[in-house]
Amino acid sequence: YEDYFSVGVDNDAILYLQLATTLIHQIHPNALIVAEDMSGMPGLCRPIAEGGMGFTHRLAMGVPDYWIKTLKEKRDEDWDLQELWSMLLNRRAGEAHIAYAESHDQALVGDKTLAFRLMDQEMYWHMEKGSDHPVIERGVALHKMIRLVTIAAGGEGYLAFMGNEFGHPEWLDFPREGNDWSCHYARRQWSLVDSPDLRYGELAAFERAFLALEKTHPYISNKAECVRLDQEGRVLAFLKGDLLFVFNFSVDQSYEGSEVYLPNEGSWRVVLDSDAVEFGGHGRVDSSVIHHTADEPPRLKLYLPARTAMVLACEA
Repeated sequence: YEDYFSVGVDNDAILYLQLATTLIHQIHPNALIVAEDMSGMPGLCRPIAEGGMGFTHRLAMGVPDYWIKTLKEKRDEDWDLQELWSMLLNRRAGEAHIAYAESHDQALVGDKTLAFRLMDQEMYWHMEKGSDHPVIERGVALHKMIRLVTIAAGGEGYLAFMGNEFGHPEWLDFPREGNDWSCHYARRQWSLVDSPDLRYGELAAFERAFLALEKTHPYISNKAECVRLDQEGRVLAFLKGDLLFVFNFSVDQSYEGSEVYLPNEGSWRVVLDSDAVEFGGHGRVDSSVIHHTADEPPRLKLYLPARTAMVLACEA
């Protein structure tokens, strides 16, 4: 901590932030005050009475950078699930973080949006429902998985940035000299999500579903407990409260009877499935099936299609 507080600290600036957050809390006690901070400054989101600066949340800025770096530099087969798990949990204990899969670095000019990084120019020609293109199939599947694992494990809050919730294909660029003062990219194409013939609405429906799940089974702020991390099989599973999140990142391997060990016996039902037809999937999982733990130690045996994620809720 001496690296933060021994030299180069502007105490007047810290005092100003403390005064500002105090005023905000006095005016609106339930306000969210989010800090964008790359330094990892300790105490930024702790109460002023503890010597903190009074912010309620800080952005988990490493997460969107990790996703873009991974998509740029690694084949899907080479994703390191241990690295992914560590990145999602790499944040200061006791300080609430906002997780997000895509930042302004992707949504604004300078990079590609997460969806465009996944699917690129094929989005212009193959986002119609029924157009079975392998690039789009991969991109839609991973876009859902990336967002779900980010909200489930990346922080205590969640941010969808400027069209990320429905896979906006292009960046945002304000009129400037460099683009000859064009207004062409100075907007988000919100109409895309409303078109019944395109797949953007399915991506948005999935976002609405995992946000609605937070209301019925609060999970974002719960501590994550990893119950399976299979690098070779590309499977990641973890508990959050009464929910079990299971991800199969395999490119081409679907698993029948894949085992997930649990701390207690119980019955589980699927409450969210990224492969559901309404989310642009193929409907390979029967969500009506109740899964019961078997044997000792307790474990579930699940069907895990390739490049899909599911969430199960414990019923008893």
